[in-house]
Amino acid sequence: MQRRSFLKGFACACAAAPFLRSETLFGAECPQGTLVRFGMVTDLHYADIPMGPCLPPVGDRYYRESCRKLQEAVDVMNRVKPDFFIELGDFKDLTGGRAETLACLDAIERTFAGFNGDRFHVLGNHDFDCLTLEDYLSHVHNAGQAQTLPNYSFVRKGVTFIVLDACYDSQMRHYSRNNPWDDANVPPEELAWLEGELARATGPVIVFCHQRIDPKAWAQHEVKNSAAVRAVLEKSGKVKAVFTGHEHFGGVNLIRGIPYYSLRALVVGTGEEENSYAVASLGVDGTICVKGWRKAETARWPKKG
Repeated sequence: MQRRSFLKGFACACAAAPFLRSETLFGAECPQGTLVRFGMVTDLHYADIPMGPCLPPVGDRYYRESCRKLQEAVDVMNRVKPDFFIELGDFKDLTGGRAETLACLDAIERTFAGFNGDRFHVLGNHDFDCLTLEDYLSHVHNAGQAQTLPNYSFVRKGVTFIVLDACYDSQMRHYSRNNPWDDANVPPEELAWLEGELARATGPVIVFCHQRIDPKAWAQHEVKNSAAVRAVLEKSGKVKAVFTGHEHFGGVNLIRGIPYYSLRALVVGTGEEENSYAVASLGVDGTICVKGWRKAETARWPKKG
């Protein structure tokens, strides 16, 4: 494919999506008042490649539709106006070689940049298909001081948000031009950093990671040392929720009082109804409320009744 035609194809793929008729936040409003609210999307896997089949119950991947689906999510977030918008990893997938993959990354980042507010990225395994860490971080934007950091924290309205990077293999080497997707680890130095961030937090904490850190059916999708990570989170007594992606069908869990919410992948399925994005809220009383759009799950902790 010629370079000009290649880039023209991206522009067409990223055309504006139709508006939804309603963006009600019912399900995301906390009963005693909302302290902070943020938008989430995950596993876009954007690439200029044909549909990729997956075994049930995950669902087929429609890579070329992800830019249009993200545009719908951006349009909704711009009307809902959360405090920030975060994507939870696997922002892009593999297209040919490095140049073509970076063109895909640039295209999906331009769409994400349409959000009128702060935005953040979490590193996912597919973000390193034929790219280095430097390649990836130099082509995306995180607000504030997080621009060139693989793991980082930031504060909004007295709430500390911690972004973990579990893209390390069992030898504690960071993924780079490779994707050992079923060998994810949080290295010892990052665990020590996490302990420090939790100790410094003066209010509630919310944690993000691409790979799941709660036990569930598919062990390949879980951080290898997830028990150690959970022990650090539980010891602090400050963590109100953990949000992840990676396992495309999503799911929810509650472990020792901490809710774990895994968002359904945006790349799964074809057509407008097969989209997935969400708004999460932390209430002044510690309640966690999640409003899911399209196929994303709506949830609340503590549960009603």
